Amino acid sequence: MPSRETGVSWGRAALRLHRFLAISGGLALVLWGGSGLLHVVMTNFGPQQVRFRPPAQTIDLNSARPIGEMLQRAEIPEAAAIRIVVGDGESLLQVTEEQDRPRRYFDLETGEERPSHDRVHAEFLARYYLGLDGGVGTAAPTPATPVRSISLITDFSDAYPWVNRLLPVYRVEFDRPDRLTAYVYTETNALASVTDVRKERVQGAFNAFHTWSWFPRQAEWLRLILIVYLVGSLLCLSITGSVLLRTLRARNRSDRARSIHRIAAVGFALPLLMFTSSALFHLFSFAGEMPGRSLRLAPPLSLSDVDFPIHEQWGDVTEGLDVSSVSIVETGSGSVAYRIGLALPPGADPTSPAAIRNARFDGAPVNGPAVYLDAATGAPVDEGDREIALAIGARWSGNEAVEPLHAEVVTRFGPTYDFRNKRLPVWRLDYGEPVRASVFIDTATGAVADVLADSDRPERFVFAFLHKWNFLFPLGRGVQSAVVAAFVASAVIFLGGTGFVLRRR
Repeated sequence: MPSRETGVSWGRAALRLHRFLAISGGLALVLWGGSGLLHVVMTNFGPQQVRFRPPAQTIDLNSARPIGEMLQRAEIPEAAAIRIVVGDGESLLQVTEEQDRPRRYFDLETGEERPSHDRVHAEFLARYYLGLDGGVGTAAPTPATPVRSISLITDFSDAYPWVNRLLPVYRVEFDRPDRLTAYVYTETNALASVTDVRKERVQGAFNAFHTWSWFPRQAEWLRLILIVYLVGSLLCLSITGSVLLRTLRARNRSDRARSIHRIAAVGFALPLLMFTSSALFHLFSFAGEMPGRSLRLAPPLSLSDVDFPIHEQWGDVTEGLDVSSVSIVETGSGSVAYRIGLALPPGADPTSPAAIRNARFDGAPVNGPAVYLDAATGAPVDEGDREIALAIGARWSGNEAVEPLHAEVVTRFGPTYDFRNKRLPVWRLDYGEPVRASVFIDTATGAVADVLADSDRPERFVFAFLHKWNFLFPLGRGVQSAVVAAFVASAVIFLGGTGFVLRRR
């Protein structure tokens, strides 16, 4: 056991280092603590969607044209995704030939193509989610808010950062004083993000002070050095401060600033250690990496065998079923099949902004179970979602002999597959050697929604629980945000403020 003299010696060494790092560490506390509060403001008080779930209606193909005939007339031999989507009071055949190209749409009853309809569909989705559809379906419709601009976004930026995951998206800006803007992903009728002038300014300040995204890529090394020095100083201040609390007795108890600083250190030492260590871990994990896309659409699917006239037998095929989605996918055996998705039992959707915000972070499945029909013959396909997911995972891994260690359907967001992906339900396949990753698969379109390598798993958990404090999630997102904001604001005021006063002396 160390002697008292040894403890005092350690305490004095810690005091010298503590004083030396006071300015840089205090600056880091103010800079990242203050900008961290901006993130709380941005996510909890920004503009909110009015409707939570995508537009829905029961799909009826009784009067539709043959889908195979429509595809042949349009000279579409293959596609990455093909499905029937709900539009403005109608259902349309949507074809995605390539990920970054505008999607093509066809009238189900006439078989005619709707030229440039992807932009029209994007505007419909933006109005639907934001409640700016002119009150359609209400007793007293109101004039629709005009659109200022619509543009296709194919790359991430400070305005639409990579955490949103979905690309390409349409940016739909409405002609209002607040410039309310929606980013919509037309392939799954999803709302990717909502912003306005105030949120853009807050997000710009957050990017400037918290992530330093304004640094040129050529000087990434300098950004890393500066951030590591500043945040590392704050980490060292937390460590040396903890040493001082154990080794040196309180002096001059009448000094109010010193007393407040010491009391604050007792309460904030551990949270600061959590914030700073997880921040550095996050920084080193992604140092030098360009944000990439996690979403991968299915390889082009040959549509030459889509011959079964499903519209002619729609009544028999779907008798007693409430169909919410129809898509064409590849089965595990390599054939092409109709995937008929069934609607979930009706439930109470969130309506208030707070309830919708919480529901977005929790997530909810859009479709229920599905049945498969061979697209060439109409015969029932024995395979289900699980078998389709396993086949997609095998094609993704490039090694069909590798079996996943575990497979399950994911119906809620969590630490390994969070709200940024915007897709539920998905299948999670956990692979061991040589893949060593968890793959999340959307069987409705055959897309790989996300991949979590085993090597990235520690960082994701550390950042979620030590930096974002997701261990408070069971108490509700509002409570989580309030607790984090209170801790950070109090640390900046009582710890940083009194620290600067003492350093000036």
